[in-house]
Amino acid sequence: MTAPATGPLSDIKVIELGSFIAGPYCGQLLADMGADLVKFEDPGKGDPMRQWGFAKKDGASVWWPVIGRNKKSVTIDLRKSRGQDILRRLLTDADVLLENFRPGTLEKWGLTVEALHALNPKLIIARVSGYGQYGPYAEKAGFAAVAEAMGGMRTINGYPDRLPTRTGLSIGDTLAGIYTAFGIVSALHQRSLDGKGQVIDVGLTDAILASIEGIVAEYSVTGHVRGRTGLTSPGFAPSNIYPTLDGHHIVIGANADTICKRLFTVMGMDFLMEDPRFATHGARGQPDNQAEIDRIIGDWTRTKPRDELLALLDGASVPAGGVNDAAAVATDPHFRARDMIVEVEAQGLGRMLMQGIVPKLTRTPGAIRWTGARLGEHTDAVLAAAGYSAEEIAAMRTGGVL
Repeated sequence: MTAPATGPLSDIKVIELGSFIAGPYCGQLLADMGADLVKFEDPGKGDPMRQWGFAKKDGASVWWPVIGRNKKSVTIDLRKSRGQDILRRLLTDADVLLENFRPGTLEKWGLTVEALHALNPKLIIARVSGYGQYGPYAEKAGFAAVAEAMGGMRTINGYPDRLPTRTGLSIGDTLAGIYTAFGIVSALHQRSLDGKGQVIDVGLTDAILASIEGIVAEYSVTGHVRGRTGLTSPGFAPSNIYPTLDGHHIVIGANADTICKRLFTVMGMDFLMEDPRFATHGARGQPDNQAEIDRIIGDWTRTKPRDELLALLDGASVPAGGVNDAAAVATDPHFRARDMIVEVEAQGLGRMLMQGIVPKLTRTPGAIRWTGARLGEHTDAVLAAAGYSAEEIAAMRTGGVL
């Protein structure tokens, strides 16, 4: 099932190779914005994302409809020379090749950058891998969990007296997908100026390093190595999770001086702003003072239920929100109003909720035209559009190419 392409990338043709999360997530972003995206999958197997996810329905992944949305699925064995020939034919008029194989895989099949650009000089080749296309680690196998650890993110997650924790999501993959999509639209703009394609090289470790804020700069200038601090962020107070009377938790971010003053007023404790320990951002960020102000605020939040607290804080323009689980997110009226939680029809799963599209464009918004396709659903149509006859398609299917 397909629907007409809409969105700012509706004139862009993308070929997606690879599997798992980083490359396919980038593909999801492009397809959400209207790109005509053809996803290559192994015959009979498909992307492992078709089976991934903790909670399933009748054995089917409910993650696949999200990361596979708006994509055309074709089953082609790229290990076979005929499959590689199909890829070459489709790339002659494609705008983007998106792949997340281990470096050297395309080259092994004779699909070098030079060969691809000889075939289509305007082709943008986006390559996602664990460590990038060059460097001492380039040929190592890479997964997001490892990249998060090596890139300095994992060591700052959790509590100082325990092992580093994960974020609960494959954030390294997601970040790599976002940076790759940014690289692709940047390269498309450059091509509009000079007519030439180029290569985009993103390592999962690159994406992590690009996202760790000032921790490397802090080390290089002061020698400070940031570690794990649990619920707090060093030097930022008050900014923490606080308990409520009815057993919930809320987050309050009031570390700016003007906001902190408003928080103290709501609490009925204006006098705290006169205490030199709490009067300025710098003073509140000192470890002992940070712990004390969190204790004071926690004692206050324990006296009121969550909704009452949030109403008071919202009324005083103090940034605050509930600690939402999936059920709360799914029913949040703001997310529903912004179409960030949308209800769609998914093949084999019926009606389901999934996250909407970011960013919101006013004139040419993206759209969820269909959810993850059946394995190979578009093979015949895509190959026929590329000039293959029904007899050729049937022969390739018999020969195990499709």
